[in-house]
Formats: sequence, structure tokens, C-alpha cells
Amino acid sequence: MPRYAFLIEYDGGPFAGWQWQADQPSVQAALEAALARLDPGGPRVAAAGRTDAGVHATGQVAHADLARAWEPERLREAVNWHLRPAPVAVVAAAAVAPDFHARFSATGRRYLYRVVARRAPLVHDRGLAWRVPPPFDVEAVREAARALVGHHDFTTFRAAICQAASPVKTLDAAEVEACPYPGGSEIRLTFAARSFLHNQVRSMVGTLARVGAGAWPPARVAEALDARDRAACGPVAPPSGLYLTGVDYPENPFADLSPTATRG
Repeated sequence: MPRYAFLIEYDGGPFAGWQWQADQPSVQAALEAALARLDPGGPRVAAAGRTDAGVHATGQVAHADLARAWEPERLREAVNWHLRPAPVAVVAAAAVAPDFHARFSATGRRYLYRVVARRAPLVHDRGLAWRVPPPFDVEAVREAARALVGHHDFTTFRAAICQAASPVKTLDAAEVEACPYPGGSEIRLTFAARSFLHNQVRSMVGTLARVGAGAWPPARVAEALDARDRAACGPVAPPSGLYLTGVDYPENPFADLSPTATRG
């Protein structure tokens, strides 16, 4: 059976997360239902990351085995036709080797968290970013974020229900950028690692937001990390601002496609 990889974007707001659930809508269920219209076998889909309820993606990657061979562009168009009206889109599809696995072949993952500092409620970005009251000290957040980069025990930023075998991870990058935004500013926090713990990014962002608000000095983030204690963590940021923006592989399955056909 030929195997295909899919580059996917979605609005996580209407979903209970990526993973299939019996009594709630999920991104996986929406994609599998669309594929079932093309493949009577009802193919199962595996993803690079099981995003939580309300979390978005611009660069999720998944794979599935289909009963027959497809021209990738035709497959993309057919799946998107059957995905309507769900807020999910296959940006690109590619034939991959039988041993390619969206999750286990991945060598890195990238996340973006959007914080908007302004007084007025969000309208166009409602459900797509976390609004916090200004002022927000970007330089202090940038200083605090440096303590998170590297090989650490991230127990402080790990959800109690996390099933990872170890809390030790290597955070390759934690970057903080401020951008103009109507009536305020947008702070874009990006994180890169081979893999993340459950709720790690949202926990780190919620903690860094305490620094941005002036409630914590930057050094307290390093102290919280060293504590290896969930009680030392700041509040967990809401899912609305979090995006899975990209997944890295030894060989990019979408490298040979037109640049206009891919993103993330």
C-alpha cells in the first residue's frame, strides 16, 4: 500500500485536539473521514504531534497508507474537497517511503505562541492569540527565556498527566520577537526542540508572561526551572495562542514541491 505524507493546517478552536475521541470532534477524525471517502478501507492517520484542544497548526505533518496510488496534487485536492466545511486544509501531499513515520521519523518540532498586549478585546484574532494587558516587557522576557534553552529537567513545565518516560529534554531555541499590532503590540515566542513534554510550551509561556507583566524578575524563571517542581511554574497559557508551525525530517517529504504549495 502506498504511503503519503500530508502537510496540514487547522484552526484548533472547534476541536478537542488532534487525537481521535469517541464523543468529541478531533482533527484526526475529520481527516480520516475525508480519506475514507477516497479509500473504502478507511485509512488511519498518524501525526507528528498530538496537539491539545484549541491548539492550532500551520505545519502539522501526518501520514496514511492508501489502497491505490495517487498523484499528490490530485490527492490534496480530493481530500480538501471532502474536508469541507471543517477548518482543516491539506496544504501539500507527497508520496513517501514505506518506513516514513510522521511522528517517529521526526527530528525536530517548532511551535509559535502569539501574545497580544493591548487593552481592547481581540476581534479578528479572537481565539487565535492570547490577549494580555500592557505594558509587556519584551526585553525582560527575552532575558528570562535564555535560561530555558539547553538540556534540562523540565519537570516544572510538565503537565501532571504527561506520559513521557523522562522530563529531560533539550530546548534548541526560545526566541522572543515584538511586532506592531493595532492598539498595542504582538509578542511572538517561538520554540524548537526534537520533542516536547505535555503542556511544556504553554507552561513556559505562562511563566514568561509573569515576567512580561513585571510580576516576576527574569531570574525567577531559571529558579523555577531548577526547582523541578510543578508548583514553581507560573499559570499555564491558554491554548488559543499556540501553533505547531513545522516538523523537521532527515529528508523533507515536501522538498520537491513548489514553494507556493507549502508553508510552515
